[in-house]
Amino acid sequence: MKATGERIACLTCYDASFCRVLEAAGVDVLLVGDSLGMVLQGQPSTVAVTLEQMVYHSRCVARAREHALLIVDLPFLTYATQERAIDAAAALMRDGGAEMVKLEGGAAMIDTVRALTGLGVPVCAHLGLLPQSVHKLGGYRYQGRDSAGAEAIRRDARSLEAAGAGLLVLECVPADLAAEISAMLTIPTIGIGAGSRCDGQVLVLHDMLGLHPTRAPRFSKDFLAASGGDIQAAVAAYVAAVKDGSFPGPQHTLA
Repeated sequence: MKATGERIACLTCYDASFCRVLEAAGVDVLLVGDSLGMVLQGQPSTVAVTLEQMVYHSRCVARAREHALLIVDLPFLTYATQERAIDAAAALMRDGGAEMVKLEGGAAMIDTVRALTGLGVPVCAHLGLLPQSVHKLGGYRYQGRDSAGAEAIRRDARSLEAAGAGLLVLECVPADLAAEISAMLTIPTIGIGAGSRCDGQVLVLHDMLGLHPTRAPRFSKDFLAASGGDIQAAVAAYVAAVKDGSFPGPQHTLA
């Protein structure tokens, strides 16, 4: 899809029923995100989510999945060492039905990505705003806004691709930086709050349906309200907007 210029539509998914809705609407990638800690469990962050919970929700989605790529987050500290990462990835793939695992972080994760991919585990990397590191970052803030921060993200992106990562999520980085990284990598980039020039887009399902525990993220859009309350139509509208490049718009993006 990157080679042909077709944009990749991704949404989070946590259960079998929504899996069917999302696939019917043409979603290309289903992400069982640890965001479930916030939108399903009511936690203040993703940190409290356990591996067992991720396996459970992945298995629920996998039972209904027919064709979309199924990516599952490795939760907080389950990949603190290479050995733990291998065990956690095995659980997600063997017991949860995951086809790819996602982890957060740059330079510190290079050897772990290399170890996982060397054992046949497809890896999606994640740079920019790292939700599992929210306490270290001091909140949910855009990253890479100064020259040093931007260069660190560029360097990490190159290193993660060289280590074998097959996808890269860029979260809450300036649009020009995300576009530059997308152009320099051969692997696809999936943006969230990173402008429209990534190879694909992802949103938390509940955000694009307008179901926010507090206030809506700046980078999101309520597709359900725009579709008259029809969930299937809302997801289809999201897919269409990603595919034709109309989402995200300037109002969803940090220049």
